[in-house]
Amino acid sequence: MAAQAPTLQVPKDADLLQAQSDLWRHSLCYMTSTGLRCAIKLGIPTAIHHLGGVTSLPDLITALSIPPAKLPFLRRLMRMLVTTGVFAKADSGSEGTELFRLNALSSLLVDGVDADEHHCQTSFVLAATSSHYLEASLGLADWFKKDFGEGPPPSPFEEVHGAPLLDEKTASICPELDKLVIEGVEAHDNLGIGTIMRECHDLFKGLASLTDCCGGDGTTARAIIKAHPHLKCNVLDLPKVIEKAPAHDVINFVAGDMFHTIPPAQAVMLKLVLLHWDDEDCVKILAQCKKAIPSREEGGKIIIIEVLVNPSLGPIIYESQVLFDVVMMTVTKGGQRDENSWAEIFKKAGFSDYKIVKKLGARAVFEVYP
Repeated sequence: MAAQAPTLQVPKDADLLQAQSDLWRHSLCYMTSTGLRCAIKLGIPTAIHHLGGVTSLPDLITALSIPPAKLPFLRRLMRMLVTTGVFAKADSGSEGTELFRLNALSSLLVDGVDADEHHCQTSFVLAATSSHYLEASLGLADWFKKDFGEGPPPSPFEEVHGAPLLDEKTASICPELDKLVIEGVEAHDNLGIGTIMRECHDLFKGLASLTDCCGGDGTTARAIIKAHPHLKCNVLDLPKVIEKAPAHDVINFVAGDMFHTIPPAQAVMLKLVLLHWDDEDCVKILAQCKKAIPSREEGGKIIIIEVLVNPSLGPIIYESQVLFDVVMMTVTKGGQRDENSWAEIFKKAGFSDYKIVKKLGARAVFEVYP
C-alpha cells in the first residue's frame, strides 16, 4: 500500500498573494533578458547617447526610425527596463515631458565609442540571450535525467547542439554565435582592467616578466605595460586568436595551448579563464603555470582574477554570481567557486599558499605561490 502523502500547508492570505507575485517574477523574468536584447537590437542605448544622454520618447522614436504608432508600446518596454535597472528616469522636461537617461549599466551598451576603459558589452548580452543558450537551458531537465556513464558529462549546451562552446567546433553550429561569444568574452574580460590597475598597482611591482594566459588581443597586457613599462610581457592564446591580434613593439604574442606549455615568466596571469573549466582541468592548467614560473623565493607567482562566490557581498551581487554559475554549468564545463573550492584546487595543483590581494565587486584578485 502506497504511503500517504503528507498534508500540504497552503500559505494564507498575504503570504499566498506574495507567493503568487513571486511566482510571476520568477516565471516571467526572461522578459528582462529579452527586453534588454530588444533594446540592444533597436540601438536604444547608443541612440540615447547620441541624443545627449537624455531623451524623450518622441525623440527616441524618431532617432530609431520606429513607426510613431509604436510609441505606447515603447513606453511600456522602457518602463520595464527602468524598473529592472537598465535605464533611469530623468527629471521631467519643462512641459512635464517624460524623459529617460543612461545609467552605469546602459552606458556599457553604447556602441561606437572610442574611450579609455570603455568595453562595449553588447556582444556578451546578445550571446547570453541567444536561442542557442536558451535551448541549452531548456534542455536542463533532460540533461539531469540522462546517465552519461563514467567521466565528466558533456555540458547541456554540447548535448543539445553537438559541439562545445568556445571550441574550434562552435562555428559549425553557428558562425555568428561563435563570433558573438568570442567578442563577448573579450569585452567582458577586459572590463574593469583599469580598476584593477588602480586598486592593485603593486600586483605587478618588481616583476621582470609576465605571461598573460588567454590574453586575447593584448588589451590587458597593454594596460599593464602602460603602468609598468619595464615589464616584458607574453600573451598566450589559441592560433586563431593570436593571428588577429594587433602587432606591438613590446608584447610577445605566442600561439599555443595552455594545457601543453606556457611561456616561462616570473609570473603567470589567468584573468577570468578558469571559470570555463571543471576542477580537474583547472588543476592541469595550474600545473602548467607552475612549471612556467620560478620559486617563490625568486618572485614566482600566479595571478588569478576570478569571481569569488560569497553571500556576504549582498543579495544582488550574490544572486548574479550564482546565476552566472548555473549559466557556466549549462554552456561550459566550468563554474563559479567560493574560497574553499579555490583553495582545494590550488592545493591539488601543488601550490604551497595563496592570498586574496583584493576583492573587487563580484571578483577577487589572488596571488598563488609555488
